[in-house]
Formats: sequence, C-alpha cells, structure tokens
Amino acid sequence: MDIHTIDSDLSVGPQITRADVAELAAAGYRSLICNRPDAEGADQPGHEEIAQEAAAQGIEFRFLPVTSGMVTDADAQAFAEALRVMPGPIFAYCRTGTRSTTLWSLAEATRRPLPEILAKTRAAGYDMNGVARRIANGGKTPTDTGDAHYKVVVVGAGAGGIAVAASLKARKPDLEIALIDPAGIHYYQPGWTMVGGGIFEASETERTMGSLIPQGVKWIKAAVAAFEPQNNAVILDGCRVVKYDRLVVAPGLKLDWAGVEGLEETLGRNGVTSNYRYDLAPYTWELVQGLKKGRALFTQPPMPIKCAGAPQKAMYLSGDAWNRAGVLKDIDIQFMNAGGVLFGVKDYVPALMSYIEKYGTTLNFFHTLTKIDGPARTATFKVAKPDEEPTEVTTEFDMIHVCPPQTAPDFIKVSPLADAAGWVDVDQATLRHKTYDNVWSLGDVMNAPNAKTAAAARMQAPVVAENIVADIAGRSPTAQYDGYGSCPLTVERGKIVLAEFGYGGTLKPSFPRWLIDGTKPTRAAWLLKEKILPPVYWKAMLKGKEWMAKPTPLSASAE
Repeated sequence: MDIHTIDSDLSVGPQITRADVAELAAAGYRSLICNRPDAEGADQPGHEEIAQEAAAQGIEFRFLPVTSGMVTDADAQAFAEALRVMPGPIFAYCRTGTRSTTLWSLAEATRRPLPEILAKTRAAGYDMNGVARRIANGGKTPTDTGDAHYKVVVVGAGAGGIAVAASLKARKPDLEIALIDPAGIHYYQPGWTMVGGGIFEASETERTMGSLIPQGVKWIKAAVAAFEPQNNAVILDGCRVVKYDRLVVAPGLKLDWAGVEGLEETLGRNGVTSNYRYDLAPYTWELVQGLKKGRALFTQPPMPIKCAGAPQKAMYLSGDAWNRAGVLKDIDIQFMNAGGVLFGVKDYVPALMSYIEKYGTTLNFFHTLTKIDGPARTATFKVAKPDEEPTEVTTEFDMIHVCPPQTAPDFIKVSPLADAAGWVDVDQATLRHKTYDNVWSLGDVMNAPNAKTAAAARMQAPVVAENIVADIAGRSPTAQYDGYGSCPLTVERGKIVLAEFGYGGTLKPSFPRWLIDGTKPTRAAWLLKEKILPPVYWKAMLKGKEWMAKPTPLSASAE
C-alpha cells in the first residue's frame, strides 16, 4: 500500500481496495475517510464496498466526496469535524491523496502556522503551495482582491535587505520599493562577539527598524507566510497579498535552538550561553569573568552557519580574558567542532593554531552537540569520525558557549524558491534565481557557496541592485559576485586575524600586506573591527554608500 503519513493522527494515500482495509486495520488504523466520489474511475470500488469491509474489520468509515480541483470551504469544515470526532489514527484517501491532504491543510489552518502545514505535507509528498493563500486565511477562500503592488519587493530587513533597498534607491530614486519585515529592532550581529568579550555594550548593537528603512521605501511590518512566484505574489500572515514586478529574498536564516535537546530550557542559566543571541551575549562575558577554574566548552554545529568563525572567536576572547586574569592554567578549554578542520581556508590555520596552543585548547573534531542537561551541567555529543562507527560522549562543563544548528527559515524551505536543501536557489555570480528570472536573493538564505557573513552581504547588495536596474532597463545582468566574505577572528583583545576570501577559498585581501596581513594577528585589523566597521555598517552599507563594495563587471566566463 502507498501510505503517506502527515502526522501521528492522519495518513493519506491513493484509492484503496477492499483487501487493503484489512491491511490498514492490522497497521492500527481505526478510521477511514473516503474523499473520492463514486464512479470517478472505471476500476474504482464504490465507497459502500469499502464501508462494508471497514465495518467487518471494526474500523469507522465516513464518506466525504470532493470533486477534483473543487475543494470548498464547507468540505474543509466537514473534514475538520471528522478529524475531531473519529477515532485515530485515521487514513484518508482519494485518487492520489492530494484532495485528502488539501482538506487536512485547510482544516488545520487555524491551529498550525502555514510553514508547518507546508512542511508536513511536503514531507508526505504533497505540495500545498497552490492553496497557501487559503491556509493563510484560516482555511477559507480569500475574498480580498485589493492586492498592493510594488516595482520591487524586498523580503527581510536585515543587513542584506536594507542594504539592497538603499543601493536600489541610490541608483533609481523614484523606484517604488516595499520592504517586508515584522521586526521592530535591527541588530548589528557582528558586534555580539565583542559584547561576549566585554568590549561592546549590547545596546551599541541595536537600532530601531524605523530609523533605518531607506527614505522613500515602504515598510510593511508583517511576516511572510508563503511565496507564489508564478503569480508574482508574496503572501503575508493573515492572507494579505503583495504583488511585485521583481522580488529580492533576504530574510536571513533560522537559529534552530530546538535542534539540541534541552538547550532552550537552560539558555541563559546553568552556565549555558551563546553570542548568537542579543540577550545572551552579556551572559557570556558574565560567565567568563566569574569562571576561575573548571571546564569551558565551545561548540560548532555542522555547516552552513552564519559567521563560521564566531564559535572560536568566543573561545579565543574567553581564553585571552582568563590569561589576563591569571587563571588560564586552571581552565580546561575544549572546542567541540562538528567539522574536521579548525578553519575552512588553510592559509589562516597556522595563526589560529598558535592561539589554540597559547590557550591550551583541546580540539575535538567531528563532535556534534545533541543534548544539554543544564542542571547536571553535562553536554552530549555525537562523534562521527570518517570510516568509524558513530559513538556518543557526554562531557561535564562549568561553562558552555553554544552555536546552535542553523537552517533556512521554514517559509523558505517549503517554498518554490528553495533548492533540495531548503536554500534559495540562485546563480552564484549574478545572484538571480535559477528558475524565476524576476527573483534575486542575497545574504544568509541563498545557496551560493560563500561564507554567510555581513561582509558578504555588503558585497552582494550592490551586485543585486546593479542587476535589477539592468533588468528594468531590458539588459542582461552586468555585475557579478565573486564569493567574497570576511571573518575577523578576534584571537585576543587588541589583535585579529582578518580572514578575507572568495569562492574556493581564494584569498581576497582588501588592504596591502604592509597595512594588514590577514594571515597574521594584527592590531590594525582589531582597530578596523572595533572602530571602523560599525560606523561603516550603520552609515554606509545601510545607506546605499558602497564603500569598498563597488560591483565587479560580469565577465564573459560568468555568464
């Protein structure tokens, strides 16, 4: 039998036979719902035949026929009532299972968020994006036809979204742009490492969103529920629809705190912290100052993550603080890395290894954090070394800095814009979507093989803006992104290893070596990170001023 499980209470599938009913009973199903009208197919058993066999097997049966392509609101209400009163688990069927899945999606619309419904149905093998508007509208057919329309719609008002909107306005001041984001506060996330190291105050890393939206750009303060790229539409929570001529997708990624068992319950206490959250970075510094002896763990999950160097930045700054306080000899620093190397670009590894040795750090590769018991102060890791059977180890800690697993946001993963891994599918040079010509993406959410950093978004925004302007003018793309990313590795207070690289690990230094040699720790790189980059972010990047970020012309080889 072809059974597709939606959740623990419901499975769906194509037309069943009388013989299948006994198999379903043996599998534990207690109810059947038939959503296929009789005589829809020549070889189709009638619903009464299935009902008789269901009664013989002690299974409750209900006939709720739905004409293909015509699922009404009343049908969805009847299905919801059946789910409420019939004993579970339930198996619902039609010709292919699609109508049954659609009915479940609409029935659950008031109980579950749209991305969750789309994710569950996609996992079961059914694409419900075609009824996303109805799901977002509480399972009912929308009646609002007054859709807003903009020349360019930008989803996400993080670093990439605001920067690209500002760069577009700088090129075409009269361009009609809408920026969609529900957040009221914008954060300078690269500063959180410095907060966790006692250098910045957390308040220095935040601004009100309203103060940063570029002049002339319409801010739609709402969350996106789904995309309809075939209709040039973005669906908002509550079923409002925003139409566009061109779309830019830049919502960032999702920090999956729930991906580690027990983590959410203990964050911010029991010695468990993370610089990946605004409210927790000060707790990192509090723990560092208070720890005089014991074990400190620093974790890094499987790639991709935003700012791949951030987990070890926290480790180096903590080690430096303990060294300065004279307690380093009494602290066991352990770096638990899901990957197999310290840093992905080998040119920077020697300088970093010198600090690993300086702070007496133990490197534990292929260790993925799976569970934390905060009150017991233990962390459990899956150890999956190449050519070895996976094992599990549990380690005690006095302090643990966690970098959470990271994925594309749910509403991106289940959208037509996503690749098989859930990231927005773009050409890595032009950042244009591979399927939809009027869609672009930048920042952490797209699938180009670059480091996910704010510095990367700073270089991507002008490329996207330049290529959109070219498209408006009827021209082919004119600018390309070379994969540039920057990771200022804070190896000690006052010194940074400034890693700058592009696709394939090619070094992309911004400064002459006599000023900043990125492969060595330098004071100049620290001054750049501490004094120069924050105002560049707030006053240049988010204002459309492309300091050291002018787009590179698209080469013939990249077309």
